This record gives sequence, structure tokens and C-alpha cells, in this order.
Amino acid sequence: MHRLRTFAARLRPLTTAQSAQVFLQQRSAACALRTFQSERCYTVPVVAEPFLNGTSSNYLEEMYYAWLENPKSVHKSWDIFFRNANADVPPGTAYQSPPSPTAIKSQLLVGSQANVEKLVGDHLAVQSLIRAYQIRGHHVAQLDPLGIMDADLDLCVPMDIITSSSKLGFYGLSDSDLDTVFRLPTTTFIGGSESALPLREIIRRLEMAYCQHIGVEFMFINDLAQCQWIRQNFEKPGAMQFTPNEKRNLLARMVHSTRFEEFLQRKWSSEKRFGLEGCEALIPALKTIIDKSSENGVENVILGMPHRGRLNVLANVIRKELEQIFCQFDSKLEAADEGSGDVKYHLGMYHRCINRVTNRNITLSLVANPSHLEAVNPVVQGKTKAEQFYCGDTEGNRVMSILLHGDAAFAGQGIVYETFHLSDLPSYTTHGTVHVVVNNQIGFTTDPRMARSSPYPTDVARVVNAPIFHVNADDPEAVMYVCKVAAEWRATFRKDVVVDLVCYRRNGHNEMDEPMFTQPLMYKQIKKQSPVLQKYAEKLISEGVVTRQEYEEEITNYDQICEEAYARSKDKKILHIKHWLDSPWPDFFTLDGHPKSMTCPSTGLKEEQLAHIGKVASSVPVDDFTIHGGLKRILKSREAMVENRTVDWALGEYMAFGSLLKEGIHVRLSGQDVERGTFSHRHHVLHDQKVDKRTCIPMNHIDHNQAPYTVCNSSLSEYGVLGFELGFAMASPNALVLWEAQFGDFHNTAQCIIDQFICAGQAKWVRQNGIVLLLPHGMEGMGPEHSSARPERFLQMCNDDPDVFPKITAGFEVQQLYDCNWIVVNCSTPANYFHVLRRQILQAFRKPLIIFTPKSLLRHPEAKSTFDDMLPGTHFKRLIPEEGPASQNPAGVKRIIFCTGKVYYDLIKERKNKEMDATVAISRIEQLSPFPFDLVKAEVEKYPEADLVWCQEEHKNQGYYDYIRPRIRTTIARTRPVWYAGREPAAAPATGNKKAHLIELDRFLNTAFKLDAFQDQP
Repeated sequence: MHRLRTFAARLRPLTTAQSAQVFLQQRSAACALRTFQSERCYTVPVVAEPFLNGTSSNYLEEMYYAWLENPKSVHKSWDIFFRNANADVPPGTAYQSPPSPTAIKSQLLVGSQANVEKLVGDHLAVQSLIRAYQIRGHHVAQLDPLGIMDADLDLCVPMDIITSSSKLGFYGLSDSDLDTVFRLPTTTFIGGSESALPLREIIRRLEMAYCQHIGVEFMFINDLAQCQWIRQNFEKPGAMQFTPNEKRNLLARMVHSTRFEEFLQRKWSSEKRFGLEGCEALIPALKTIIDKSSENGVENVILGMPHRGRLNVLANVIRKELEQIFCQFDSKLEAADEGSGDVKYHLGMYHRCINRVTNRNITLSLVANPSHLEAVNPVVQGKTKAEQFYCGDTEGNRVMSILLHGDAAFAGQGIVYETFHLSDLPSYTTHGTVHVVVNNQIGFTTDPRMARSSPYPTDVARVVNAPIFHVNADDPEAVMYVCKVAAEWRATFRKDVVVDLVCYRRNGHNEMDEPMFTQPLMYKQIKKQSPVLQKYAEKLISEGVVTRQEYEEEITNYDQICEEAYARSKDKKILHIKHWLDSPWPDFFTLDGHPKSMTCPSTGLKEEQLAHIGKVASSVPVDDFTIHGGLKRILKSREAMVENRTVDWALGEYMAFGSLLKEGIHVRLSGQDVERGTFSHRHHVLHDQKVDKRTCIPMNHIDHNQAPYTVCNSSLSEYGVLGFELGFAMASPNALVLWEAQFGDFHNTAQCIIDQFICAGQAKWVRQNGIVLLLPHGMEGMGPEHSSARPERFLQMCNDDPDVFPKITAGFEVQQLYDCNWIVVNCSTPANYFHVLRRQILQAFRKPLIIFTPKSLLRHPEAKSTFDDMLPGTHFKRLIPEEGPASQNPAGVKRIIFCTGKVYYDLIKERKNKEMDATVAISRIEQLSPFPFDLVKAEVEKYPEADLVWCQEEHKNQGYYDYIRPRIRTTIARTRPVWYAGREPAAAPATGNKKAHLIELDRFLNTAFKLDAFQDQP
């Protein structure tokens, strides 16, 4: 004010004329300024507007204060005037005439260019700052509830994230810019309805959006609309707001989750249960996803998860009766009358109920699975795909899947990657899965720094552009919010999304384990950690959302529910494992309310049906469709076979599939290159040679009312794809679901699915499954790889007793099938292959079927069948007896050779060459398991003077010998020896030398027919 008074005193001595001159000259300057403004040469400072308009009597005071703050904010003439006045220039001389308009323009152009460059640079710096938070803000988010770990395993803070004002220099900014207002780019929503914010507020809002208890990874997604959608959901001010009712509901769910575990701990302190302590927020997380999905129209949710927290999920998400769960802890529980059963934390459940938030019906199923953690992932996806298929849900609007994971397994198990790569494939997509990772920040006892190379356990999800939402699991509201967003993402984009619940494990790997052995510092901190329920309850009480009395009443009420269920569980004598079924098949096992007959009808077809399907198989039922010239010849040869009433392997398969489709049975064939067939024999999908991607599937043109045929080339995966097809087969018994290995030994990499789900699935979980495995097998001289489908492995796992001859009664064949864990066959004729496929559907139950399929027999001139073998009244032949000259004179037969599969054709060729057709009988065991004791017995008794020989092309320690020999011995009451003819024991399945292969073949064929070959053997 002192300076202003001095300035006013110096202005007063001016004469009126001088004052007028000053005013007019400044007006001239203003006119010049307006002219330059219109020419877009510069921007007039805001503080000059009152003077330029001539409407403010206080313009001198306003300009003076503006000049004191920034001399460049006023016109040059005023700047000179104020400088002279402050320098005590004599009155009347402080004012100087302004420069000419041309001089002003040149000065302003030079000044404005520098200003514009700084302005643009500052805004670009702010935009880079915003982008840095969007890309790397999750690295500094407060994700670990314990406060001792960095979720990304990196202690360093990214250089471009502002953690102190000193880091502003990274962007060329300084503290003086913190209050500068910047226009916000269109790639952020932190402004809400505001288009510009001070830098200080921009940083604050970015920290609130990306650096608190939620860390968002999404900037690797290459779709702008998806990125903008995520930004809007996390950057918009006030996005994470909840009503008091929502908070109370969340608290109640936390009470249920926490008190359930505490109840089990009190009642069964010495039992393993793999409790959820440390991640109690999982229950409200899952329920939020389900609630939001139900609101969006989902009617069926299929879940898969490891063992940790499974009982809590069953109780509080699937809503299984608590007494059913508690009874599983009872040591007096009687054994189930079927199968082996399984531990309680491996079992599943199916439940149809009303969602209490949306008041809509919803079906929830948790798929049973073993301790092989992530193995259940593709199974859930396959089951989800099947449920979508059968209800016509082509977009995933009604059926969805949720997969739960552990952090160590999610990063370490390759099946996770395989399953993600199925997510967008047309024949495998489930239109988006919500993945929830229970991130304990530890494996069993292994520190994450020793368990993975990636920053986060969830990084594998980046390969399919799935957004990843990391969240501190000790903040239930943050968990609830990200789960809402995840469910909305899935509903909006039909793509996978990952929720990473960063938590801890209050106990060891299980309740009996001592974690302090290996993680002493972590568990010292865990012991100090207040339970999340306690912290959240105190928060809501302090907010006035609930009272302490209401909170305590909620706990008391749930504890009472548990106690009452515990009392009821004592009244139950037996809890049958069927209560835990995750895939019930209503009405399948009964007919008109009565159990189905344990008989299998004929699997043959009328000749006109065979001819009709054969005609479709040899035609192109689409107009103006150009096929490959070689394929024309194949179709023409099929047509000739139909005219001659014969079928080869490919046509026999076509007949089986086509007839089932006509009967309303959906057929799904999947695997690597199955559309054409590895050996170019199938050709179920025809490709137009002139129009790219135009295809035709003749099998879908058999009948107007037929079921659809799905044949799909899979990704180069066995583990994932076989698991997927197994899950697909779980959904309905009225479908033939087949997986074909490109070569039989490719099932090696799917062994987990075979061992854990297919072989023992019914025994463990009382869940039948009719999946079919097609495994090409045979020694063709092509080396050790792809020769053997390892039949010895499948036979070793069969549950029939080699030392017990069964009681042969009416219906023995079907009863055997019903009692076995799976069926293993090696067909030698197309007709038998046709029958076994049809039997798989026509029988009154479902069992997995393992078929060792041929390679060279696909085109072998002898490996053909006639229509007569496939007409009504015909069946699958478990054993094909000798039908040649030897069968006409049984007493003269010196040797009966039992064999299976392709080697039969080598044997009959050798027998003919040796002219021994009348003295050597050859019988083919087509169904290896369950073993056809009755038919083998009849065949042996037919040739009382014959030596018994088992012949196989596989090595002695492989193939079928160790399975077959004791069963034949049991059949004959061990009264005669069973000799072996085949390759010697070896480590590899086959030789890599063609000449050696032929020498081995010649040697064992000679042994098989040399009548004195075994005389000197014990």
C-alpha cells in the first residue's frame, strides 16, 4: 500500500492534459493489443482486461498488484511506468511513450514463442505424469496388509512416480508449478466434471486412484475403449462410494467368513481344513462378483478353486447346509457305499437358489478337484462352455465361470497359461472368466522371490490382455469395489479379468503346519496383525454406520446358526457323498421313474441309414463349393465303398457319429488337427479352394432335425484341452465328447487329467463321465516317438482283479462295464470301432472310454468291414474268435495266439506264408478292460490241445502282457502256461532304425508260429 500511495502521489502532479495524454496513448496501445490478439499473435493477460475495457475505476490498483506479482502480466508501457515510479523518477517523467505498433508486434512474437513453448512443454509434462501413474502407479500402491513386502517383489520406486516434490524435476517442473492450473487430457477422468486442475490436485487425485489399496494394471491393453473404460472406473472422483446398507451387508459377510473359520477351529482344532484366515475378504469378494453378474443376467455360475478356503466357500457362497459340512469332520462317519470318496476340502457342490441381493434364481456349482491345484481350470471352462452350448447362450450372458487360484500355483503351473490361451478361441471361449487370486505372498514354505521370475504372480494373464486389479485384502471396501468392476468388465467386454487379493496366511500351509520354521519374520508380523473383521467393524462403528451392539448381535446370531447345525450333524448316521455332487444328471439313471435296464440294445443300424450317411460322407452338400482335387478322389472312393457295402476306418467313424447326430445326440470331437485328421483320413471339414475361410461340414447335413456336430482343431495343448473336454462331458450325459491325441503318446502331457479326473473321478466324487480318448498307437518303424500310446499305463490303473474269475450270470457283459472305472479297447475292424462308439451312448450309464486307434490300418486293404457287420442285431465284439480253417477242426489246432489291434494283420499274413492256417488259431481281444473272462474261457476250451500264446508288437515290459497274462491264467485256473511272443524288454517304446524294426518284427513273428519255440522254457 505504501508503494501504491507513492505511485498515486506521483501521478497527481500531472496536468489534466498530461493525464489525458497518458490515457489516450494507453488506449492506443490497447487498440494495438486487440489488433494483435485478433491476429493470434499473443494472448492478452487477464489482469489487463479492466483497463482495456475502460470499465473499472480501479484499473491502476489492479494492474499495479499484477505487475508486482509478475511484471510481464501488464503491457510493456505500464511495466516501464511502474519501474520508473518505483525508481523515484521525478513526477511527470515516469511515463514514456509506447513503442510503435510494429515494434510492439515484434517484441510480443519473440516473447510469445517462448511462452508457448513452455506452456506446451508443461502440459506435455503433466500428461506424461498422468500416464506414469496409469502405467506404474500399482508399483507404489499400498497392497501388502502386513506392510513388509512389495507385491511386485521390487523395493525400488519408479523414477517417474511423484513421491516427493523433488521428483517434479524429472518432468521439468518445480514446486512453483504445483498451483498452476493445467488442462487435463482426454485420456484421464480424474477431473470429473472439471476440465482443468492445479498440478497439486492432479497429483493428489492420481495417488488416490492408483496408489492406495488398489493397484491397476491395464495400460498393456491395446484397445483404447477398454483402457478408457478402466480409467473411468478408477479415476473418476468418488467412484468408490458405498451406501450404509452396502457397508452393513459387507460387514455381515465378513462376520460369516471369519466366524465360520473360528467355529471350525474351536470344534476341530486338530483337523486339517485349509482355512481362509488372512483372506476372509474372499467370501464377500465372490458374493459381490456373483451379485453383480446376477444383476447383469447371469443364471449359472461355475466355480473352480484349490483347497484353501473351500469349506468356507461351500458354506457361505454356495450355501451348502452347514450340518453336511460338519458331518464330514465326524470320525465315526461310515464309509460310503460307492468308491473311495475324497477328503472334504476336495469335494464339490451344486445348488440352485435365489440370490438375495437381486432376487433372481441362480445356479451355483463348485467343481470337485484334487490337490493338483490349477488342474481344475480347464475342466471348469469346458463345463461352462457346455452349459452355454446346451442353453443356447452364444455370448455368455447366462452362464459364466469364476476361477480361484493361489499365487504360487498361478505363477508356476503351466496349465494356467494353457487355459488362458483357450479364452478367445471360437470353440473354447466362455466369453470371459473372472479370476480371483488368493495371494498369500508365499507358497507352501517357499518365498515368492524363489518361486517366480515375474514381478507379480498374475503376469501370465497379460498374454491375453486381461486387466489385473491388485487389491489389499485387509480393505474390504476396496475388495468389494474391484470385484464389482471385474464383474462389469466381464459383462461389458466378454473377456477375462484378474482380481489379485494380496493377503497373508495366518496359519501354516494347513492348521497342523508350523510356518515359523521357514518364515519367522513374516509370522511374527502376522501374529501382531489385527483381524480384518475387527478393523472393519471399528471403522463402521466410528462412521456411525452400525452400532457396537448391532455388530455383536450379528456375531452372536451366526455363532448360533453354527451351533444348531453342529447339533443336527450329530443326528445323521450317514452322509452320502452324493450330497456333494457338482454335476447332477437329473432323470438320466431312471426311465419313467424306474431304474434303467442293465442291458445294452443292439448298436447296429438299418442298411438305408448306413447308405444315407455314407452318401453324405462322400458328397459336398453346398452349392458352388470348390474342393481340393485330392479330396475329390477320397470322396469318390468313399462313394464306391458305400456302393460295395463296405467301410474303412474313417467311414466307420462317420457312420457312428452321423447316426448319433440323427438320434439327437450332440457329438463334439476336439484335438490337434482333428478336422482333417493327423493322417489325412477324416476330412470332416471341407475348405473351399477359391474362397478364403469358407468351409463346409457335411456331417451337419445328415438330417433336418439332427443334433449339431462340433469338430474343432484345438490349440497345441493336451493338458488344457483334455481338461476342457472332460469338463464339457460332465455337463450332460447325452453327448458324445471325444478328444483325439495327435499321436497316442501326446497324452503324456495330459497325464494329470487322466490320473486325477478320468481314472478315479467316479470313485472319488461319484461322478460318471463318458469322455472318449482316441489315441493313435502302433509300431510302424518310425522311431520311439509317436509309436506307443502307452497302453500299459491305462491297464495298470484298471480296477478289475486279475486273480478272481467273476461269476458269469445274465447281463455279465453290462455289469462288468458298470463296475469298471474305465473301458480300454483296441479295435481291429472299422465295424467294431463303429459299435463301441455307439455303445458309449446307448448304454444306461457313462464310463470313460480309452481307444487305441490305428495308423497304418486306416488304409490297410484288409482292415475293412461290410454293412453286414453293422446291421440291426449286431453288437460290439469284446473278442473276435478265430473264424478260419482252424476253427473248423479245433482238435487239430496246436496253438492259439491271443492278440489285440494291428499286430493281428501281421500274424495272419505270417500264418498264410507259413501255411499254418489249420493248425494255429488267432483270436483278437478287442476289449482289454474290463477283461472278457467269459469269452476267453470259451475260446481256450474250444482248443484243448493248443498252447496258449500272447503275442504283441510292443516290448515285453510295455504294452498288454503284464495285464493279460495273469487274467488268462486265472481264466484257465492256472492249469496251462501262457507263453509270450513279442519284443524283448526295452527302455524306449520302439527302435529308431527301420532295419532293426523289421528284424524285431520278423523275430517275434517266427517265435509266435514256431511250434517248439517254448518247449524248453519253464
